Amino acid sequence: MELYGYIAAETGLDAVFAALADPTRRAILSRLADGEASVAEIAAPFEISQPAISRHLKVLERAGLIERDVDRQRRPARLKAETMAAAVDWLTEFRCFWEKSFQQLDDVLVQMQGNEMQRTAGKETGHD
Repeated sequence: MELYGYIAAETGLDAVFAALADPTRRAILSRLADGEASVAEIAAPFEISQPAISRHLKVLERAGLIERDVDRQRRPARLKAETMAAAVDWLTEFRCFWEKSFQQLDDVLVQMQGNEMQRTAGKETGHD
C-alpha cells in the first residue's frame, strides 16, 4: 500500500470510525440497510427528537456513509456502500494478524493439553 494513498484513506476512515462510534448512528445505519427512509421514519423507534436524528444524519453524510436526496418535502437517506466497503477493507487487513494470533494460541493450548494428559497418565501408572 502506498503511503500517500494510505494517508488519504486514513482521513476518510477517521470520519467513518468517528461516525460509527455512536450507537444511535449505528442503529440508523442498520435501519437504512433495509432501504431508504425519511427523517421521520428513522426517528420513529428512537426516544430523541427529529432535529437530533437530523444531526446524526449530517454526521453520517459527512463521513460518506449515507447520501440524501430531496424528494419534494422528503429528504430520504440511504446507505452508501462504497464508504462502508472501504472501512471493511481496512479492517480486513488485520484479519491475517488475528488469525495468526489465534492459531498460535490454539497451538499453545493443544500443547498444554498434551502435557497435562502426559502428566495425568504418568500419575496413573506411577511414573511421576
